[in-house]
Amino acid sequence: MGLDFPTPIGLAAGFDKNAEVFEALLKLGFGFVETGTVTPQAQPGNDKPRMFRLIEDNGVINRLGFNNLGLDRYKAKIRRWSETGNIGIVGANVGKNKTSSDSIADYVMGISALSDYASYLVVNVSSPNTPGLRDLQAKDDLKELLAAVMVARNTSSKRPPLLLKIAPDLSPEDKQDIANVALDAAIDGIIVTNTTVERPSTLRSRHNSEAGGLSGGPLFQISTDVLRDMYSLTDGRIPLIGVGGVSNGEQAYLKIKAGASLVQIYSAMIYRGPQIGALIANELAALVKNDGYQNVSEAIGSDHR
Repeated sequence: MGLDFPTPIGLAAGFDKNAEVFEALLKLGFGFVETGTVTPQAQPGNDKPRMFRLIEDNGVINRLGFNNLGLDRYKAKIRRWSETGNIGIVGANVGKNKTSSDSIADYVMGISALSDYASYLVVNVSSPNTPGLRDLQAKDDLKELLAAVMVARNTSSKRPPLLLKIAPDLSPEDKQDIANVALDAAIDGIIVTNTTVERPSTLRSRHNSEAGGLSGGPLFQISTDVLRDMYSLTDGRIPLIGVGGVSNGEQAYLKIKAGASLVQIYSAMIYRGPQIGALIANELAALVKNDGYQNVSEAIGSDHR
């Protein structure tokens, strides 16, 4: 995507929703940090309680609902960082307001406001906690949305990479349509995947029936299967960011071999602590070297060769 990542291990969106602590997170050893999701207007999100630790399953269920302080405050933070050194790689993840009557206008507003400042941009149509949001993954809706945000991005002077974040709960036809639309739109990457609304029968926690998106350990295989499919469907022509259930270097390596150029984590930080970005990067480096690769890039998609 034209960016030089110090390590391929990043922090996923959802932790630093209002772009308040990304510089500190970069100093903890993450190769990049994705801030947001931000919506044009501030909104409180869904009623509490809305986040649950599934400790026995090494997982988390959330139904936060894009709670954030709005685009103006978020933009001020990203702009200040951009204009005073711009150290590290910081992504901006944008979404739509829950009560919005014009979804595309919300995304265009976010992309237009942030294109001159963020390292990369993400169009998030994959959260299960905003009614109707995932419907934007449908072929015709997605085509219209991507066309509009690409125009918004292209009118900026910086023109940062533009990515799409997708859900894991997709039919084979859905995945094929998304791959085709992404290729036709010439977007710069796909983030695979957000949380799942599925509930594997292996879950043991008493919170396993809570509504919302499931992340962490139970999501690993589900999201990796979608990642592998998307790499095949796009012929490896679009950089993929693998996210879902990664908690160690071995799992990060499995994502990379399945087709990921980069890997994001979030839920595992709850269980392994804030130093996890550096820990996984070091574990991954040893595994890559052990297999005889000179760097991570050589291992991308190796399962397909």
